[in-house]
Amino acid sequence: MIGGTRGSGGPMTVLHLSSSSGPGGAEIVAASVAAGLDPARYRSVVCLFRDGWLRERCERLGLETHIVRMRGALDLTWLRQFTGLLRERDVAVIHSHEFGANTWGTMAGRLARVPVVATLHGRSYYADRTRRRLAYRVVSRAATMVAVSEDVRRFVVESAGVSGQRVRVVHNGIGPQSPVPPEVIQRARLELGISSGQPVVTVVGSLYPVKGHRYLLEAVPQIVKTCPSTVFLFAGRGDCETALREQARTLGLEARVRFLGLRQDVPTLLELGDVFVQPSLSEGLSIAILEAMAAARPVVTTRVGGNPELVVEGETGLLVEPADAAALASAVTRILADPAEGRRLGVNGLARVRRRFSIETMVAQYEQIYGTLVGRPAATASRGAAMAGA
Repeated sequence: MIGGTRGSGGPMTVLHLSSSSGPGGAEIVAASVAAGLDPARYRSVVCLFRDGWLRERCERLGLETHIVRMRGALDLTWLRQFTGLLRERDVAVIHSHEFGANTWGTMAGRLARVPVVATLHGRSYYADRTRRRLAYRVVSRAATMVAVSEDVRRFVVESAGVSGQRVRVVHNGIGPQSPVPPEVIQRARLELGISSGQPVVTVVGSLYPVKGHRYLLEAVPQIVKTCPSTVFLFAGRGDCETALREQARTLGLEARVRFLGLRQDVPTLLELGDVFVQPSLSEGLSIAILEAMAAARPVVTTRVGGNPELVVEGETGLLVEPADAAALASAVTRILADPAEGRRLGVNGLARVRRRFSIETMVAQYEQIYGTLVGRPAATASRGAAMAGA
């Protein structure tokens, strides 16, 4: 049996396994949990299927990070190398993220007799749905399955036939946002050609079809009729970038829309913005929305996935139906036309994040799960139960 520190008093090793290297919300959560565990009780090791953004982020956080490359749909070499890593690092718990890591991590955990926590971050998209359903049923029986939202939990229960008693919910959380110095904000304004007082709509997310950016672009002409000087900042990269640029050009929006690519200064972009928009067609529990709320920005987003669990209609933002450009235009215009209302929504959003979606709450709930799996008592009330109920 692997995991010699399970019964001892020293820190036990949790291996965080991700099949994606991001950038994205699931990857941010994996790194945040790994870095946020109580060092007196847990030691984090990260293992990735491939190199990329997440490895860089984990190493910047000082996390021991390994790449065990996955080659093909049935890579027994990966399984042998990964179980070797489990033995070498004396791993007590595997915490996996996303479909590939959940299925392979669960298989390895069973072979090595290491308990697994398998986190589901969204409604996974795979061509072979039957295969996916069967895999999730196996994972739900062999691992502790966690969904990041009530919506994801309902989805896996209804679509995969997993028992609802086998899936618990741990909402994503984020840490407090550091203030952005005024000179940094001013420098960004100059870089992006945005004048003082010019309305800004900020969009952060990978440029993939599921994110629904095309519908926001369709809404832009209607928005600028009411607020003609508005600038739209799209931060992110992805397969749809060329098509979205062409759509903006066809609509004559080159002067209004900026495609910024992958940015490391998202807090600054949020500070520049008057409203944050997330036009997704599907979501798990959006880190981008949480970051916008933590920056006290009003949110306009779609009524899909975990979005309604974050955004309270009329209190912290506005919810619209997916793929509805007219509704997006109306909601964005409503906030831009009433700055005081936008500020009210933003302040309420900040309070909601602090109260319900802090990184401390998320990490404490995962620590409680780890402790249960290895027979260790839960953390103290101040760190564990109190945080979990915050």
